[in-house]
Amino acid sequence: MSKEITPRTTDYSQWYNDLVLKGGLADYSAVRGCMVIKPYGFALWENMRDRMDRMFKDTGHVNAYFPLFVPRTFLEKEEGHAEGFAKECAVVTHYRLKADPGRKGALIVDPESKLEEELIIRPTSETVIWNAYRDWIRSYRDLPLLINQWANVVRWEMRTRLFLRTTEFLWQEGHTAHATAEEAVEETRRMLDVYADFVENEMALPVIKGVKTANERFAGAVDTYCIEALMQDGKALQAGTSHFLGQNFSKAFDVKFLNRENRLEHVWATSWGTSTRLIGALVMAHGDDNGLVMPPRIAPLQVVIVPIHKGDEQKALIDAKVHALMSELRAMGISVKYDDSDNARPGWKFAEHELKGVPVRIALGARDLQNSVAEVARRDTGEKASVSLDGLASHVRNLLDEIQANLLHRARAYRDAHITRVDTWDEFKKVLEEKGGFVSAHWDGTGETEERIKEETKATIRCIPLDNPAEDGACIFSGKPSRERVLFAIAY
Repeated sequence: MSKEITPRTTDYSQWYNDLVLKGGLADYSAVRGCMVIKPYGFALWENMRDRMDRMFKDTGHVNAYFPLFVPRTFLEKEEGHAEGFAKECAVVTHYRLKADPGRKGALIVDPESKLEEELIIRPTSETVIWNAYRDWIRSYRDLPLLINQWANVVRWEMRTRLFLRTTEFLWQEGHTAHATAEEAVEETRRMLDVYADFVENEMALPVIKGVKTANERFAGAVDTYCIEALMQDGKALQAGTSHFLGQNFSKAFDVKFLNRENRLEHVWATSWGTSTRLIGALVMAHGDDNGLVMPPRIAPLQVVIVPIHKGDEQKALIDAKVHALMSELRAMGISVKYDDSDNARPGWKFAEHELKGVPVRIALGARDLQNSVAEVARRDTGEKASVSLDGLASHVRNLLDEIQANLLHRARAYRDAHITRVDTWDEFKKVLEEKGGFVSAHWDGTGETEERIKEETKATIRCIPLDNPAEDGACIFSGKPSRERVLFAIAY
């Protein structure tokens, strides 16, 4: 099976596509730039979604749903927002089709059905949501308003890659309203912490929390906070963002509340989101040349059991033991599959489940049964061990925890080894070309310098880390004074 996968060192981009396609996560669709998320990929997204949803609700948020269509004039109300998304919008101009009189069975747009105002297929929902909030918020008693939406969005993309950048993708978007700026900033930081917690502890992927530069901010935000992760090819990937919107949208949509002093003022806002892009991050952070590697906590399938037998009599004895083991595992909350299909040999099944990244594989044969043992293989390291059937379920539970911890440790070690401090422009370019990863360097704080660096190297400022220490230095590009380092990287 692994022979069908392009090695990472040969062509990293093709390796990624091989894992997504052959691992059964997604497929290309007939619609340019869009993807089909296959059942295995959607099961992974469901696990990620359900765990994030519980974390959101544990912090007081509730779910709602808002329209897919956004009137064009809504998008125009916040100037920075409109400018930032204008080139990415898919626009609906008519509301029906009709039969083409010149071609039997063909359809054309009915010119009589032109909309009075164009509708935008949501690239994000700030405008349509804040239009609704205007009717929902009257006084400080209505605040904070903490709402999340699970939805799809459309951002017209010319260059697409499965999960990483598609025209349509799935995501969640939180939109909250607050009585004070301090409360809104606190919410922005709280949700950034929730994202970091999820990505590190559920996806086993370490992240760096930081704030974006003005050039990289979300359109319409006062500040954008982010979590940045590093992939195995040394490129960075933005894994989630949380935005402090100030009063920009409440002023644009005239959302006011009566405060405790009985005075009207505009509310303060946040928005925050993650998407199916996280699946792409998981593939690139943990996969290897044999296929996907799934972190146990979000794996669609945590354990697979493969029988090895000759004849129905041996199979019946193995079945009895396996069904008892499966009951134990399921009682522990562990997802398990018994792959006893007769259309493939055990070796093929081993390779198939390895390709799909199942964390633990158990092989049980007639001789194993006589010796009261089973062969247990872990996907992260490939190690195999003969384990007693007595207490096997508990062993597997502990092994899943060990695999989860090892994946995080391995990814963190790689990330930390690829954070390089540089002090000169030549060093900066050399690290980007030869090593990759995050480059910690001084920057003079100007958008002009930031753009020049991007033009010459393709590297962007991924973030200004939140725990950044003050440090006097000189900008690597302009030589002007700098008071702190920032993290550069070439990114997806």
